[in-house]
Amino acid sequence: MNQFKVSVLALAITSIATTSAMAQSSKTNAWEGAYGQIGVGYGMFVPKIGNGTAVSPTGNAPNGVPATTYVSQSASASSVNNVNTGIANLAAGYNFGINESYILGIAATYYPGASSSATGQLSVAPTTISSPFGALVGSPATVPGASTTATYNVKNLYSIVFTPGYVIDKDRLAYMKLGYSGTTIGLSGPTLAYQTTNLSGYTVGLGYKQMFTESLYAFGEVNYASYGTKNISATLTNGTVLNGMTISGNGTDVLVGVGYRF
Repeated sequence: MNQFKVSVLALAITSIATTSAMAQSSKTNAWEGAYGQIGVGYGMFVPKIGNGTAVSPTGNAPNGVPATTYVSQSASASSVNNVNTGIANLAAGYNFGINESYILGIAATYYPGASSSATGQLSVAPTTISSPFGALVGSPATVPGASTTATYNVKNLYSIVFTPGYVIDKDRLAYMKLGYSGTTIGLSGPTLAYQTTNLSGYTVGLGYKQMFTESLYAFGEVNYASYGTKNISATLTNGTVLNGMTISGNGTDVLVGVGYRF
């Protein structure tokens, strides 16, 4: 019985080895197949914030204006700094061999954690309103402006891309990236409770991979992403609601890392 078990095990091992060898030999080129990788590097996000309005109850206006009245003031952001941060990412994908010289892959990438923070100035302009009690409080009444420092960061960055590539040889691959990217902007401040806005857009990139063992490779990449405009919905701690302000932006990162080619 033991001899039979040994024979079956030997047959199974032989079958697995034969199947693996056939799979390797049936590849169109050496870079066809699945892979996984991890990278580290530097990233920068450049925001663009559009103006809007700040609507607040008249508790923030001069005394005497009716409590049922709401004041609309111009709201804007200025001196908004770029995010400059260290990054890490995880990626997995599969390359389909087109011929001996070209592949077309699909990959998913995720950047865990949040970036370092950057700051900007959030301002509400002064305005005037006409009160039905103008004779009592003076008409028009002046509503003062205000300014505060807001902080933001970038987190939960991910992408899904196609990766056409040129097979230099069995150990070297040059490739492009083109696809979809998404991220979350976190915003907070002394008078602004933490809130988030999700952005989405496209990403492009260039990369190079170099095998240094039979299965392990080193890689380098540069990636660029552009995110479309999204409305910011935010409420200050005093009840003021920010309407109509928008955020968009673009990001660039440079990565190096190691991967495993199956």
